[in-house]
Amino acid sequence: MDLEYRLLELKNEYISVQGDIEKLESTGNNIEKMEERLSGLEDKISQTKQEIKNQK
Repeated sequence: MDLEYRLLELKNEYISVQGDIEKLESTGNNIEKMEERLSGLEDKISQTKQEIKNQK
């Protein structure tokens, strides 16, 4: 898969998860698992950016 496309998908998923967290917070639900998912996405985004940088 193209790294630029993968980065775009990860960013879109990150935004989606952020929205889900906001909805859960507003209803008083536990957001711990979603925060872990968000952290994992941050790591993947960082890793993908590094891979793109290494290709150039």
